[in-house]
Amino acid sequence: MSADTGPASGDSAGLPNGLVSHGDSKTRRVYETARSLHSGAVKDLLSLGVCERCIFRLVAVEAFDSDISSVSTSTLHSWLKSGDGETGSSESSCSRICIVCLGILQFVFSDAKKELVKSDSSSDYVSRITDLVKQDRHEFDSFGLEVSVPSTIMENERALLSYLKGKYSTEVWLQRDKFSVKDALKVLLLDQLKASLGAESDSSSFHIRLTYTKASDEAQGASETTHESKRRKTDAENGSNCISENSFEKVYEPCIFSVHCNRMPIFFSGRYFKYSRNVSQSRWIIDDERMGEASVEEILGGNILPACLGDSYKFHAAGREDIDVRMLGSGRPFLIEVQNSRQCPSEQSLKEVEEKINNSEKKLVGVKDLKCIGSQCWAMMREGEAEKQKQYVALVWISRPLEEKDFNSVSSLKELKILQKTPVRVLHRRSPLDREKIIHWMKIEKIKGHAHYFLLHLCTQAGTYIKEFVHGDLGRTTPSMGSILGCRAEIIQLDVTDVKMGDS
Repeated sequence: MSADTGPASGDSAGLPNGLVSHGDSKTRRVYETARSLHSGAVKDLLSLGVCERCIFRLVAVEAFDSDISSVSTSTLHSWLKSGDGETGSSESSCSRICIVCLGILQFVFSDAKKELVKSDSSSDYVSRITDLVKQDRHEFDSFGLEVSVPSTIMENERALLSYLKGKYSTEVWLQRDKFSVKDALKVLLLDQLKASLGAESDSSSFHIRLTYTKASDEAQGASETTHESKRRKTDAENGSNCISENSFEKVYEPCIFSVHCNRMPIFFSGRYFKYSRNVSQSRWIIDDERMGEASVEEILGGNILPACLGDSYKFHAAGREDIDVRMLGSGRPFLIEVQNSRQCPSEQSLKEVEEKINNSEKKLVGVKDLKCIGSQCWAMMREGEAEKQKQYVALVWISRPLEEKDFNSVSSLKELKILQKTPVRVLHRRSPLDREKIIHWMKIEKIKGHAHYFLLHLCTQAGTYIKEFVHGDLGRTTPSMGSILGCRAEIIQLDVTDVKMGDS
C-alpha cells in the first residue's frame, strides 16, 4: 500500500471523544474503516463530488454493510476528511448531490410534489418508506425489495471507475467487485425495513419497489439526453487519468422518489352457472352500446375484487357459451385473476361472496366451489381444455313429424366424426378453417303434444359448434342433424349441462 493510504498522523487514538464513551462497536468499526481508506483516492473522490457512502462502496468494498447506514452523512464526511489530512470546514461539499448516486445513498430526494427531503441517516428514511407502504393497506408477512434507478448512475460510475483505474491501477481495492447503487441501498436499508415492517425478506409474491427518477429527464428532450449519454460513455472509454467535469452529467437536484407496492396476481377458481339468455360471458360493447343485460365476467369479478382490495381483475373460463345459451348442470370452470390484491379473503369471506351472487334479486348468474388457488391451476385449466367434453340439451324443430325410427337412428351413432367449416356467423372474426370434431353420443327425448319438436341430448368434443351441427350451416357442417334425419332441422334453444375437464 502506498504511503498516503493510512490515517492522518495524530489521530490514531480511534473514535472522537464524543463516541469513545458511547462504546458502539459497530460505529467504531465504521470509523476505523473510514480512517484506513486510501487517502489520495478519498480526497480525489470528495473533490469530484462523490458522496461518502459511494466512497465506502467503491473503496471499502469488503467493509460495506448496513452499519454504515446508522452513521450520519455529516459524520461520515468528517471522518473521511480527517483521514485525508484536512481539517477545514466541509459543509459545502457534504451538502452537494452526489455525482454518481444522484443523492440516493445520501438519503436525499424530491417527493411527488418535488419538494426536497433530506434524511441524515437511514432510520428516518426507513420510517418514511414504512409509512408509505402502510398507506397502501397490503397484508403481508414477507416481501421482496426492488430498486429502480436512472441509467445516468451507471454511466457516471463507468466514467469514474475508468478514471480510478487509470490513476490507481495497482491498488488491490480497485480490483474487487463493487456494490451497485441498487445493491448498496438494499444493504443499507433491508435489515431496518424488516424490523420496521415486521416482515421477512425473501422471494415473496409481495414486492416493495423503490423508484428513483432523474428530475431533469422530465424537462430534457430525449435526443439531448441520448447525445449526452453517448458523449459521457466515450469519455469513460478513453480511460484518461485526467477527468473533466464533462465526464459526468451535471447534478443540480436529487432524484424524484416514489414507493410502489405490488402483489403478484392471486387466482380464484370455481364453476359458474348462467341462468339468463340475455347475459354474455364477458363484457360486450358494440359502438358504445352494451349487448345483453349483464356479463358473467362483471358479476363474478365485481364481487370478488372488493373482497381482495385489488386494483383490477381478469376473467378466464374453460370455453364459452353464446349470450343466448344457458350454462346449467355442473357449471363451467373459471378463474378470476386479481391484480395487486391487498388481502387474500378467508374461506368465510368467499362463502359470503358466493351467497351474495347466488341470492341476488335477478339471479342471472350463480357460482359454486369458489376458492383461492395457486397460479399453476391456470396452466392446468388450459391443458384440460384439450381433453374437455361438453354435454348439451337442445330444443330442436324439424320439418316433419318425429318418427319412432328416429330415436334409434340417432342414439346408435357413437363417436360420430363430423367436419365443420368455420360457421358463417363467425367468419368475420375467425379464420376460415376445416375442423374435425367428434359427437361422442346423442339421444332424443320426445316432447308430448309436439310432433315437430324434441329435446336433443348430446356429448361432444370441445370446440364443436352445436347450432351448426343441428341446422347444417348451409352445408358447411357434415353430417348434421338435418342430414341424419333427412329433413330440415332448426335449433330453438340451447343449454350447456356439463363441462368435463380431463379426468373430471
